[in-house]
Formats: sequence, structure tokens, C-alpha cells
Amino acid sequence: FSLRFEGPDYLDGAFTSPRAESRARAIRLGQEAVEVASRLGVPHVNLWMAYDGFDYPFQVDYERLWTDEVEGFRQVAAHDPAIRVSVEYKPVDPRRTALIRGMGESLLAARDVGRANFGVQLDFCHCLMAREQPALAAALALREGRLFGVHLNDGYGVADDGLLVGSVHLWQTLELLATLRRYDYQGTIYFDTFPVREDPAGESAANVARVRALEGILDRLDPDHLANLQARHDALGVQALLGEATWGSQ
Repeated sequence: FSLRFEGPDYLDGAFTSPRAESRARAIRLGQEAVEVASRLGVPHVNLWMAYDGFDYPFQVDYERLWTDEVEGFRQVAAHDPAIRVSVEYKPVDPRRTALIRGMGESLLAARDVGRANFGVQLDFCHCLMAREQPALAAALALREGRLFGVHLNDGYGVADDGLLVGSVHLWQTLELLATLRRYDYQGTIYFDTFPVREDPAGESAANVARVRALEGILDRLDPDHLANLQARHDALGVQALLGEATWGSQ
């Protein structure tokens, strides 16, 4: 399940609202999502905290904001330890500055929540917006055992474009998939693309085809050879290896 907190009650924040009643309502909504997930056999609830942030300098007490956010996460995750709960970070939009704006804040929140069933959802476009390298962000979360979900999409890095998978950042998408494979990632993967003008079914099929094609490249990539090149920081060697796996010998 992907849960959003929208409407006038949450414009000033959900878990970080200045109003105790709004915070309590948001937490209860998260707990209800966990209950429904349990009944339906869904193992994972993802939280996007759209309005938990601020717009102006001096607008909020940062420590108070962080404490309220972590407590909200903790109460939702504690509601059923069998259900994984993740936070999906995004640096801006709709708030000018989100509280959980990157992988660093997400992993810090997971540490502070202190529950094994609380982790992070990585969205490829959101990584680009945060000026992150998606594979690096994934590796850090996987190292901590906290990567619970992945949204595959693409964009130009300024906004949440939601374009076809691998349509702009093909190599970064391939590197992300390689990282997931290296760590034997078993979490959720799904497409978060926006077929505004394209046929939705056709776009979904194109996403599947692109991921299968990229997985085929990874099948042809010698992991030991790659590891040796990476150990030497051999950029040209890596590019040659990628080219051979993608297009064949040149």
C-alpha cells in the first residue's frame, strides 16, 4: 500500500502538524493502513509525508519537527511488527523543503525509530531531485538492511517527471538494478511513471520490457571482471565492459 496524507487537515503537516489532533488523526490513518494490509496479506505499507516540512527560515523548530515525525513513524510501525513500513523521501514539492529529503535523513529516521520493520522507499526521480546517485543511495540502505521498496521511473532531475524507466538516465538505472542484484534485494519494486499522454497499458508494457532488457545486460556482465575494474577505479575499463555487455564487441 502507498499512503498519502492529503486534505486541509494536513496542509501544515501530518505527523509534524502543529495541531495535536491532526497528528493523532494521521497516525491513526497510518495504523489503519497497516491493519488493512494485514487483512489482505499485503506485507508493505509505504508512507509519503507530502506536507511534513516547511517553507520559510525560522518557520519551525527543527528538533520538534523531527521528534514528532519519528514518533509518528514509530507508532505506525509498532502497530503490527509483521508489516513493513517505509518512508518515501522527496526533497521538495509540495513543501519548499521536506523534512525527510534524502537517503541520509531517511536512514537517520530509521535508526531513531528503532524498529526492525521500519525502513526506506527509494524513488528514482526523487533521488535525482535530491542530487543523489540512485545506486549509491540504494547501497547505503541495503547495507543497513533498510531498503524496503523501490519506485522505478525517470526524469531530468528538477521535478518529479515520472517518465519511462531508463528513458533519460539509462546507465544510472542499470547501475541501480545491478546494485539490487548484488545485494539479493527481495523487497518491493514497482513503476511510478505518469502516462499523461501515453497509453497507460502501453507505458506499463514498455517499462517491463525496458527492465527485462536491462536485466539481460546484467546477465552478460561479468561480475568478477567488473569488481576488478572497480577496485582499480578504472573508468575506461568499466565503460568498455558496459559497452560490450550492451552492444557486443566493438
